[in-house]
Amino acid sequence: MASMLDVEAKYDLITRRVQEVLGGDLIKAILAEGRLPKAYWGTAPTGRPHIGYFVPLIKIADFLRAGVEVKVLLADVHAFLDNLKAPLELVAHRTKYYEFILRTVFTSLGIPTSKLIFVQGSDYQLTREYNLDNYRLCATVTEHDAKKAGAEVVKQVESPLISGLLYPGLQALDEQYLGVDFQFGGIDQRKIFTFAELYLPRLGYAKRAHLMNSMVPGLMGGKMSSSDPDSKIDFLDPPEAVKRKIKKAFCEEGNITENGLLAFIKAVLIPISQLRIERRKGETGVDSEEGQGAIGDQNPFVDDDAPEGTVFTIRREGKFGGPPSHFKDYQELEDDFSAKKIHPGDLKTAVNKAIDSLLAPIRKVFAESPEWQQIEKLAYPDPNVKPEPKKKKEKVYHPPPPGKGKNAQVTKTSTESSEPPPPISEDTQSGAAGEL
Repeated sequence: MASMLDVEAKYDLITRRVQEVLGGDLIKAILAEGRLPKAYWGTAPTGRPHIGYFVPLIKIADFLRAGVEVKVLLADVHAFLDNLKAPLELVAHRTKYYEFILRTVFTSLGIPTSKLIFVQGSDYQLTREYNLDNYRLCATVTEHDAKKAGAEVVKQVESPLISGLLYPGLQALDEQYLGVDFQFGGIDQRKIFTFAELYLPRLGYAKRAHLMNSMVPGLMGGKMSSSDPDSKIDFLDPPEAVKRKIKKAFCEEGNITENGLLAFIKAVLIPISQLRIERRKGETGVDSEEGQGAIGDQNPFVDDDAPEGTVFTIRREGKFGGPPSHFKDYQELEDDFSAKKIHPGDLKTAVNKAIDSLLAPIRKVFAESPEWQQIEKLAYPDPNVKPEPKKKKEKVYHPPPPGKGKNAQVTKTSTESSEPPPPISEDTQSGAAGEL
């Protein structure tokens, strides 16, 4: 049995910075027994991953620090079912692309991938047992509940496909077949999580806990979406694209509502700073491998001469200049921006610099990997490139065998006319004479 102090410390680490926890007592009970919880985070390989993915990936570092066994699900079957976002012929390539990029991002954050278990959904979702459970679930779940559960995740269209109704049930079954104690995902997954809590016990399976991170708004203030290029920054975007998108981002002076840049600082940049500061102090829990083999700049986003406890620094540049501002938490930054003590231009410059430092090692690995580059071309082919026209098959003349083909009759006739007349018999000669 673990001590209550140890249980609370690990539980606080597992749940810090998440927006909501369902079934937290289940996790506490596992920790109290001295066992290490098992969790999974899943993603469907559809559009290109963007920097919003930093939010869950950073959180996984906390899980490892608390000793949680983490599985990363590459949900290829879900990708196909979600309103055909990824056609079958592209799913396999996109699954490989996602694994390349996720492993690289984890390494750039100093999170050891050796402690992560990558699983491809189709490796178990096509088995007899899984499909029988899916049929059992389909015989239990109402159309109303299935549609409601997927409302925030599955693309909603006027005439929905049956595949979208299967999506929540499969995600619920994943908890059982991956053998986990809790599932981690975005707050947009909440209805699927409550669906799983309701229906898995009806199949005779245990109820799991669920942790949810907040969703980062897009650069223009709305949802960060793979389908809207200006709302998000891709992991492989070049520096000029990052600068252009941040320059266009909505950031009205004093306005803290729907401000994508402030939200990104809160959900990504400050947590990464804290992660790196804690690592410097050796505060990595049971994860002794954290930081080993990390690529890229591992410094927090603070000036070298910043006061102790600073997690984010904003420098003032240009003719209006001034001393840098140092913040010990996000609330201080938000208050200063709301009071117009921080200019939007300075905020954008700080965010641009931080994002560039995060993406630089990822771009470098991609540039040095011909295999990854080839996968990227197959996973996301350029829609403007016209396919090469098919070469016409060259006709090869094969002469017909003797006596065959369209000229056979002509040849036969000409052959017959060239033969000598038959000889005249004696009877024929005498008959001819009598007639005369």
